[in-house]
Amino acid sequence: MYTCPIQIKDVRYNAASQSFEAAVTIHDNATVRTYACDFSAPMTLSFEDAAKGLSKQAVRRHQHRGGLFSRLDQKGMRTSKPHRKFDPVRWLEEAFQFADKKAA
Repeated sequence: MYTCPIQIKDVRYNAASQSFEAAVTIHDNATVRTYACDFSAPMTLSFEDAAKGLSKQAVRRHQHRGGLFSRLDQKGMRTSKPHRKFDPVRWLEEAFQFADKKAA
């Protein structure tokens, strides 16, 4: 039995593939990994059973380190500079200046 905390977010049903999809996060000591999981099942399956299937797939991937995962390090979080607000007038002015330079 797996005892690490598991979070399941954004559960949705994909009718095209007939599967439940979710982002499943496993908190394993200092490691936090999120796996994109899908569990093939009919839409009539209960939420609890779908959650069990999604969790089982995430645990299997976590234990065998297979598949893609996302990890966010708390210490290494980088923040980017805020972007300037888009100003269409300034953008057009710069575009015309660029075109004038090209024409000259």
